[in-house]
Amino acid sequence: MEAAAGEIVIWDIGLWGTIVAIIALLLLSAFFSGSETALTAASRAKLNGMAKKGNKGAQKALALMDDNERLIGAVLLGNNLVNILAAALATSLFTMLYGSSGVAVTTIVMTLLVLIFAEVMPKTYAITNPESAAKSVSPIIMIVVRVLSPIVNIVRLLVRFFLRLLGVKIDPDTRILAHQEIAEAIVLHHSEGGVQKDDRDRLLGALDLKNREVEEIMLHRSNIEMIDAADDPNEILTQALQSPYTRIPVFKDEPENIVGVVHAKDLLRTVDAMVRGTKEGLESLEAFDIMDIAMEPYFVPETTSLDDQMREFLRRKSHFALVVDEYGSLQGLITLEDILEEIVGEIADEHDVDAEEVERTTDGEVIVDGSMTIRDVNRSCDWSLPDEEANTVAGLVIYEAQTIPTEGQIFSFHGYRFEVLSREHNRIAKIRIRRLG
Repeated sequence: MEAAAGEIVIWDIGLWGTIVAIIALLLLSAFFSGSETALTAASRAKLNGMAKKGNKGAQKALALMDDNERLIGAVLLGNNLVNILAAALATSLFTMLYGSSGVAVTTIVMTLLVLIFAEVMPKTYAITNPESAAKSVSPIIMIVVRVLSPIVNIVRLLVRFFLRLLGVKIDPDTRILAHQEIAEAIVLHHSEGGVQKDDRDRLLGALDLKNREVEEIMLHRSNIEMIDAADDPNEILTQALQSPYTRIPVFKDEPENIVGVVHAKDLLRTVDAMVRGTKEGLESLEAFDIMDIAMEPYFVPETTSLDDQMREFLRRKSHFALVVDEYGSLQGLITLEDILEEIVGEIADEHDVDAEEVERTTDGEVIVDGSMTIRDVNRSCDWSLPDEEANTVAGLVIYEAQTIPTEGQIFSFHGYRFEVLSREHNRIAKIRIRRLG
């Protein structure tokens, strides 16, 4: 009886010790699971802001996130160790209590305990408060990573070896481009209602400047207003005063031969000085030469990115450039305002001619000028017409039709219906567009 009593006392100590050990291992499992979620879901931008304010936890979290492969390896290794050990102890415990049925009981009980208390609960908390959780767990996780790093390095080598055998190439330094990641986040938040359309367009427009070229938004040469250097000075003055533009290119002999750019202010100052300084008044304009005040033209390649061109405008303290192709032929002109409009939308002033770019009908159709860019149509109507093959709506229709359409022709492609309303010579002037479906 004493021996039996002694056995019962030892059994009681073993039972409670095993239960305490299993609970402790489940808590460790919960810690590892929550830490993994917190450190992978936390915003690096927010943590960086906290780190700059001196938050040590945020600084350590950022240091851990710099090597995600080692971080995840250490956390998973620790999590698997405690889960396997907890399962082994539970199997021993329930086998002792229930015999051969203990394995089935262990499977059911441990699955529920691990799922609820070691996985779902900590991960739910961590994903709800990722930055706060990441700051809290990072000091301990940093120690775990350092202790387990030798084993993690061996595991990493083995994993890469077997993946190479399977023909999988691993590049641990691969990152989603920051611009692409930000753009996708903006689109996601807009679709969820967190970002307004106007804000989305402005943010995406700023991010997209690196990927777009000046030829996509330039004013085509056929629409450029120019001054003929051979014109009578009175005619030049009248043209400058009637023009809505402050900077006008000057050509000699033929429009392709741009020899300068005149600024309306320089022209008016010169004319004022000439008129005030002579008794003959306006008759003195006969001696005026436009080239005396014309600035040297600034030419840029049509393949220059909008981001580079904006920086160059700011560096040169200039707002106006003429666009040429690889052969040096004039293609159009671009201004700083054109680039800014890609970010903030149309900028109008008191001298601009009011024109409704997109005319909306009651049945959901829109009527646009053929020269309107696809990007502007997409931004105005919140559509997704492709602009890889053409910059303008007319260009897209011509590309898809593989011919210059006649008035009244109708085409359907990319989920939209296009009807050519009018044509001026070989240019599509007006197009009616309706979204299908």
